[in-house]
Amino acid sequence: MRLPSPPWWMALGEARAVTHVSEMICMAPWLLSAPRGDGHPVLVLPGFMANSRSTYPLRRYLKDRGYAAHRWKQGRNRGFSDILLRGMESRLLELVERYQSPVSVLGWSLGGVYARELARMHPQHVRCVITLGSPIAANRGGTSIEWLYEWIAGHSPRDLPDEMIDRLAQTPTVPTTAIYSRSDGIVHWQASVELLAHERVENIEVYGSHIGLGFNPSVYLAVADRLAVNPDHWTPFAPPRLFQSLYGDLDNAHSPFRWRRRLEHTLRSLEKALGRDPAYPEIGR
Repeated sequence: MRLPSPPWWMALGEARAVTHVSEMICMAPWLLSAPRGDGHPVLVLPGFMANSRSTYPLRRYLKDRGYAAHRWKQGRNRGFSDILLRGMESRLLELVERYQSPVSVLGWSLGGVYARELARMHPQHVRCVITLGSPIAANRGGTSIEWLYEWIAGHSPRDLPDEMIDRLAQTPTVPTTAIYSRSDGIVHWQASVELLAHERVENIEVYGSHIGLGFNPSVYLAVADRLAVNPDHWTPFAPPRLFQSLYGDLDNAHSPFRWRRRLEHTLRSLEKALGRDPAYPEIGR
């Protein structure tokens, strides 16, 4: 199945990413109350056409929470390539050697595709994988910037062989969390969710833009919670009652964040009305 790209009005909605900065400031006391880390290394991978500067706020937060958060050191992410993948593999193994510990790998957008590949290549060295709005489904569509990707990367997702598409869609065997937004204006949300291939896989819905995923307080709280979980005693994400309204599939009509929920529902209703809403599968959380 080829997913449609997000509609143009959702792409325009990406401008709301700036609101996440003010949300971060307002929620700073609660962000700092998230579980403390155990010091294990975390490798953070940027999205398409981004570099390590884009992941600095998230890495800074994770360091403050007690993790050894590291940048990828591969320059700008210009698309999926074996050269970049090998560079990240070397970076992963370097961190494993330095800390004598498995590494959690967190990837934003295209960075999440790389994160899952690293986990498939070295499952013994990857503690968990967390993806943020990553195009991981077995399809050749679902993004609104395919034209830009083809221009920059020099190839189109349409040209990838079927076996590679199928491999990229296979869920890693390590604990895996996919964080996504139904109003993502860059990657169709259906392309960003994991199939529940084993008991340590989950999908977490947040409210917000694709560009703002790296600055979204609900993402930060979920990431901090997931990194604190012992892989041998894994349990699915369950936000504290105070923050349940920040996540999907919860009935919090009287929440102070209800305006965001209403925006999401309005965008989805408009998409359905114009026939841009394929049959959504049950994906679970």
